[in-house]
Amino acid sequence: MVSFDFHPRTRVVFGPGSVTRAGQLARDLGFHRTLVVADAGIRDSGHADRLIDALTADGIETFLFDRFGVNPDSDMVDAGAAFPRPLHIDSIVAIGGGSSLDCAKGINFILRNGGTMADYRGYGKAATPLLPMIGIPTTAGTGSEAQSYAVISDPKTHMKMACGAPSAAFRIAILDPDLTLTAPRHVSAMAGYDAIAHAVETAVTAKRTPLSDTFSHQAWKLLSEAFERVLLHPGDAEARGAMLLGAHLAGIAIENSMLGAAHACANPLTARYNVAHGLALAIVLPHVVRWNAPAARDGYAALLGAPRRRVRDEDAAETLARRLEDFAIAGHLSVTLSDVGVPAEAIPELAQLAAQQWTGTFNPRPFDAQGAGEIYRAAV
Repeated sequence: MVSFDFHPRTRVVFGPGSVTRAGQLARDLGFHRTLVVADAGIRDSGHADRLIDALTADGIETFLFDRFGVNPDSDMVDAGAAFPRPLHIDSIVAIGGGSSLDCAKGINFILRNGGTMADYRGYGKAATPLLPMIGIPTTAGTGSEAQSYAVISDPKTHMKMACGAPSAAFRIAILDPDLTLTAPRHVSAMAGYDAIAHAVETAVTAKRTPLSDTFSHQAWKLLSEAFERVLLHPGDAEARGAMLLGAHLAGIAIENSMLGAAHACANPLTARYNVAHGLALAIVLPHVVRWNAPAARDGYAALLGAPRRRVRDEDAAETLARRLEDFAIAGHLSVTLSDVGVPAEAIPELAQLAAQQWTGTFNPRPFDAQGAGEIYRAAV
C-alpha cells in the first residue's frame, strides 16, 4: 500500500441550523475581535447578518469585509488585509462560497506575513502562523473549508495560484444545509458539478492513497445520488445535506490526493474567456475521463462500485463519462467549448496554459500541452 501522513486539522460541525452555534464555537477558540469575510451576495441574502448576530450574542465584536468578487484576486486580498490592520482582530470567520473562504485565507496570509499572494504560491511558505479561522460554506461546491490552500487569481493573468500552509486550515467548519437553500438553481448546479469533479479527479490521481480513496468514494456516493434531486426539488433538506457533506468530503480528498487534468484545463477557460469554474469543468471533465482511461480505468470502476473482472465487462471510463454528461445536461450546463464562445483557434494557447497548471502534475496519465490539446479538441 502507498504510505501517507494524514493530519486532520478541522473540526466539522454538521446539521441544519448549526450556524447559530457560531458564537459559542468561536468563544471556545478564544475569538474576541473577528473579521467576517462575506461577499456582497451573501451579505444581501441575510446570511452574513445571521452569522454576525450569532457572534455578537456571545460577546464577539465583528467587522465585515465584503469588497471582493467571484474568483478573488490578489488585489482584492490586499484590500481585505488593509481593512482590519488598525482593528487589532484576533480571528476570522468566512461565510459564503469558495470565493469568501479562499479570500479569507488569502487575507490571513497577507495580514500575518506581509508581501503578496505570489510569495506564498505552493505550500509552507508562511513563516508566521495564521490567525485562527472558522469557515461556513453556503454552497455545496469547492470544499475549501476542508483544505489548507487558498486559491487566488493573479490580477494580470487571471490564472489561479494555490497558496497553502498548515495554519491556513480552518479550525472549525460549520456545515449548515439550511444556508444552501437560497442558492439559485444555476449556482447549485455549477457548485455541485465542481464538487463532483473533485470526487472524480481525486479518486485517480498519482498522489491518491487508500485513505483519500475513502473520502473520494463516499463523496461520489453522496453527490451522485443527491445532485439531480437538489435540482428537481430545491427544498429537499436530505439532498441538500448530502450535497454539502459530499462537497466537504471531496475537499478532504483534495487535501490528501490533489486534482488532475480537468482542473488544469478548466482554469485557462476561466482566465481567458471568463467561463465560470463549474461550467468549465462540465465541458472538459467527461473528455478528461475518456483521455485518462488507459491509466485510470480501474480507479473509475472502483469509484462507480463496479470493478471490471472480465475483458467484456462495460468500460468504466465511458460509463462514468456519460454519467457526467448527464449531470451537465440536468444542470442546464453547456457541454461544448463553442457553447461558451471559445473558438477552436484558441486551443493551442489554452493547451500551453493548461500544461503549466500545478494540478496537471498529479494526473494519472502524464499530462502535457499535447494531451491538453486533445482534450480541448474533443470538447469543441
